[in-house]
Amino acid sequence: MTVDGILNINKPEGQTSFSIIASLRKLTGEKRIGHAGTLDPLASGVLPVCLGRATRIIRFFLDVQKTYSAEIELGIATDTYDREGKIVEQIDPGNVIEDEIRAVLNSFKGVVLQTPPLYSALKYQGRRYYELARAGKQIEIKPRTIEISQLYLLSWEMPVLKIEVECSKGTYIRSLANDIGKALKCGGHLKSLVRTKYGSYDIGSAISLADVEAAIKDDAFAVLLDPFDSPLYNLQTLLLSGEEEADVRYGRSIFAGAAAPVNYRYCRAYSMSGEFIAVLEFIPESNMWHPDVVFAPPPQQKGCDPCECTAECGDCRNQDCSRS
Repeated sequence: MTVDGILNINKPEGQTSFSIIASLRKLTGEKRIGHAGTLDPLASGVLPVCLGRATRIIRFFLDVQKTYSAEIELGIATDTYDREGKIVEQIDPGNVIEDEIRAVLNSFKGVVLQTPPLYSALKYQGRRYYELARAGKQIEIKPRTIEISQLYLLSWEMPVLKIEVECSKGTYIRSLANDIGKALKCGGHLKSLVRTKYGSYDIGSAISLADVEAAIKDDAFAVLLDPFDSPLYNLQTLLLSGEEEADVRYGRSIFAGAAAPVNYRYCRAYSMSGEFIAVLEFIPESNMWHPDVVFAPPPQQKGCDPCECTAECGDCRNQDCSRS
């Protein structure tokens, strides 16, 4: 089974992102599988998964906006900033009022500095933060610039407030929950988290592993796959001539000419027949498009050679066809 495309998986709470990948490898038989944007085991929701040749474009849509629905329990702070951590502080949040919450949320909107959690997969001198934390090592965690474009209060029923967050790459909702608790002077931790949107992928169209398994059994798996150029909708499109296609496939740069981009560094390149050929990077100094990622054509079905004939393998009666 040739597997090239993207699945919009609804990761359940309690599973790691890698466990989803392992399950899909087993179900599909495809080894080249990767995901965009790790979700903690506590979190659920949208996890875009790339299969086959699609794994080569993961890095091009890591920077998209993400949207989350989160519950924050006030009054209890933990060392991991979520409900699974050790309690480090308890303060009665009984004096917190809704107007104060809204004011605090507004203060986190825009471009801000955020300190990642100590219990995270970031690295310090080659070791994961969480490994150092469990070993009792003290390290200095530097804040990072992030952007929170939208931050709404959805509900407030003491001691739990529910928010919706639209944010950039690198944003830790656990850190946001901890920081909101600090700003309200009562502490807080992340109680639950659902990623509802990742770029163009939303939870309304997300599918489960059970859906994947059922589709494979019904020989309908291909229907679930999005084309692997779909996450690159924001990139400029370039249609290649036959000569340009040959150059790109051999890794040679092509002249940009009037197709030079205005606001884009990369573009999607297609053959005259509409096949997604490559991602090209623009080199302004030479006004050239340089092949960044070139996709090999999908492999032919075993036992088949290219032929205009549409007969099944072994049934070809075209004397000029090598299959006959």
